[in-house]
Amino acid sequence: MEEIRQMAQYSPEGIENKWYKAWEKDGLFAPDETLEADPFVITLPPPNVTGILHMGHCLGNSIQDVLIRWARMRGRPALWVPGMDHASIATEQVVSKQLAADGINKHDLGRDGFLEKAWDWKNHTHDRIAQQIRRLGCSLDWEREAFTMDDERNEAVKNAFIALKKKDLIYRDVYLVNWCPHDQTAISDDEVEHKEKEGSLWHLRYPFAEGEGHVTVATTRPETMFGDVAVAVHPEDPERMHLIGKEVRLPLTERTIPIIGDHHADPEKGTGFVKITPAHDPNDFEVGRRNDLPQVICMTPTAEMNSEAGQFEGMDRYECRKATVKAMDELGLLDKIEKNIHQVGHHDRCGHVIEPYLSKQWFLRMDDLAEPARAAVKDGEITLFPERWVGVYNNWMSNIRDWCISRQLWWGHRIPVYYCDECGFEMASGEAPAACSQCNCANLTQDEDVLDTWFSSWLWTFSPLGWPQNDEELKKYHPTSLLVRAADIIFFWVARMVMASYEFMDEKPFSEVLFTGIVRDEKGQKMSKSLGNSPDPIDLIDTYGADALRCSLVMLTPTGQDIFFTESTLEVGRNFCNKIFQATKLVLTAWDEAGLPAEAWSDAVPPRTLNFSDMGDAYDYDDEPGRLVADMWAGVFGGDLAVSISNEDLTLEDRWVLSRLLQTVAEANDNMDKRRLNDSAYSVFNFFRHEFCDWYLEATKPRMRDSDNQGVSLSIAVLVLGVSYKLLHPLMPFITEELWSWLPASKGYLMTSSYPVLEDEAPFKKSFEDFEEVKELVNVVRNVRNELGVPPGKRGLAILRVPQESEIAPMQNVSSLVALLAKMETVDVICGGEDPSPAGVGVCGTVEIFLPMKGLVDLEKEKARLEKELGKLEGWMKGCRAKLGNKKFTDNAPDHVVQQQKDLLAENENKATTLADRIKALGS
Repeated sequence: MEEIRQMAQYSPEGIENKWYKAWEKDGLFAPDETLEADPFVITLPPPNVTGILHMGHCLGNSIQDVLIRWARMRGRPALWVPGMDHASIATEQVVSKQLAADGINKHDLGRDGFLEKAWDWKNHTHDRIAQQIRRLGCSLDWEREAFTMDDERNEAVKNAFIALKKKDLIYRDVYLVNWCPHDQTAISDDEVEHKEKEGSLWHLRYPFAEGEGHVTVATTRPETMFGDVAVAVHPEDPERMHLIGKEVRLPLTERTIPIIGDHHADPEKGTGFVKITPAHDPNDFEVGRRNDLPQVICMTPTAEMNSEAGQFEGMDRYECRKATVKAMDELGLLDKIEKNIHQVGHHDRCGHVIEPYLSKQWFLRMDDLAEPARAAVKDGEITLFPERWVGVYNNWMSNIRDWCISRQLWWGHRIPVYYCDECGFEMASGEAPAACSQCNCANLTQDEDVLDTWFSSWLWTFSPLGWPQNDEELKKYHPTSLLVRAADIIFFWVARMVMASYEFMDEKPFSEVLFTGIVRDEKGQKMSKSLGNSPDPIDLIDTYGADALRCSLVMLTPTGQDIFFTESTLEVGRNFCNKIFQATKLVLTAWDEAGLPAEAWSDAVPPRTLNFSDMGDAYDYDDEPGRLVADMWAGVFGGDLAVSISNEDLTLEDRWVLSRLLQTVAEANDNMDKRRLNDSAYSVFNFFRHEFCDWYLEATKPRMRDSDNQGVSLSIAVLVLGVSYKLLHPLMPFITEELWSWLPASKGYLMTSSYPVLEDEAPFKKSFEDFEEVKELVNVVRNVRNELGVPPGKRGLAILRVPQESEIAPMQNVSSLVALLAKMETVDVICGGEDPSPAGVGVCGTVEIFLPMKGLVDLEKEKARLEKELGKLEGWMKGCRAKLGNKKFTDNAPDHVVQQQKDLLAENENKATTLADRIKALGS
């Protein structure tokens, strides 16, 4: 108790680290395999090993931990598998930049030397990220931690690749890909971020090879004209089809190119002529294939012009663009320039504009893989929250394209394909073959490329569980229960995981996907490491505490909706932590002063599951409230109460708070079941902060100090604290574990105790309704006090006038409670009679409330205040009437503006009447 008394307010310093170490040391993060219920399993979306976590991670990880802790307390073997992602492109960027800062080019180090540096970086950042996750309170089973490039996952990736290649689902082809000139690698369609840009549409003239005249083509990328191999017109275009077969000169080169007929050209769009550049445009690539056209590459992989560009060779693409337009203008071949708003593809990692580029890459056929994944969501095997994402998912799956899975990088899973140096035969193998299976040559070279990062991540629900070797773990914990992730990677990862699981496991990867919103800054930008607008979570935890951070993020973020985060947001959680602490301190100090037991007085162990609906089968708690308290106490703490409680000992407020507590238990579980975590959190927050603290503790404080009654009220208060800690623990694990350990009757860890459940209606419905009426009466009295300007410490008489004589006795039964909560000296109950005057007046249903002013307020001062307020109001009304009487205003102002003025006038006229009546009541 001395420790509690010395703390003026709650401080998480030291407490959070203490409990996390204790939980981890005692193995509480591992699933309890003695339990018979179905496991609840989540695999952590692996953060990239490229620095620190951002606020989006904090939100997602908090939500996952809430669900894991809730399931664990509900008696399920709960497994949350940790892991991190190697993040090929991002990590290679970071390490390359660090080397460059030291004057080192990665190519000077060579592949092995660079990988050594990359592993050093991974090990450094891994420890930092793991520390951030621990500081947040995430109850991950660290003994099962996986990394997407560790030995086990490397074997899984090679196994998946070889299996898919054997089924001819993986193939290699020269294809037009999204090429990042900055990172020197191909990227998938899903890694391209399209941004709206204002550019130009240049209309260029291509002269006929023979005779006079020209055709005009329009392009947003003039520099690609050096890769043109044809000009297309629609084959049924009556104005242009006669030109099919003719040739035009390609300006600034010595080449001629044909005019062809292809349906890609639209006679109604642009000039009707389309320049065809198969090596630099995805639509033109398809036209080229259909028409057997050559593929001319006019740029290098760094987006500099090559020899095909003639005099412009060596120029950057944008420098060449300017030079090309200038040259065409000088030749009289620039027809016109139009402003043009269009979408430009950028690499979502580095932000550079991507270049459609012809390259030999590895691809994965997706159509066959997509079919079971489409059916899983359609048939309800997998549920998406919120439901609006089902349409987005289905649309992408219905328009899926083959996945470019190779990347021109060093950091990543090297493609397990070997080429014979002698005959060129290719072999897919988990280990380097001893010799070529075709010609027996021993000189083999492994493919230089690595696999797309997502090729390892799409195996993430089963590879961390030991696939393909560990059948026992997989049978026990797969499919997993739930995936929690922001919807921005629904295509990158979520859909691909569904496909991978059906392909390799022949079952769904998870039953549910809970999409979180995006955490944005005040400007609406997504918080991220790359933008530098996300604070370090460790700094926030050091300042506010992990519980405050978790509480604020989860409670203020509706399912699937974005949150606009500012640091002031965390005040909600910090203030609530302090409120929980202060309420606990108040109750336990009173408990100690009452001489009640300081430690558990019973060895009885509380049950592993706590269903309040299973306790009262043999009796009705409405008739035996004392029995309810005893049964709830045994369920929460084990053993008997410290004091004897009879049915008559419970007051109205006791029965009300127990009813509201049990209603909150039901609400919290119902919202958790529906994955409305913010509503679940708010229901407990609202009960504890506004009902238990603001109403019950205020109502019961006198009893806590009364030696004849304090045992009952304190026992109920401790019971409410115990149940509230259980309800709050998944959201706020540290403070609740600490305060649970302070409770005199608590045993063991709160983390592995039972989460309360209620499946029936809460008892004491009549008491609940009666106390709610008391609250309404008190609120009206408080409002009248505020209107009269009564000082907070000033007490006086309140009169409640009821319409029927029969209502006097019931109202008198609660009059002392109303007086206590409304801070009045006494409350009288009457029926009929004259209105007390002068008095403040309020109404609550059929009850009239009077606060006689004499002795409560300074009558002259109050009269002067009201007269001043009335004078201001009359001045405003005079001006408003003049405005409404002005025909110029009423004829020219919008109808809604005129009506608004009329409504305001009517409202203020009523206010003026009320003020005049109150002034009159005060006398002359």
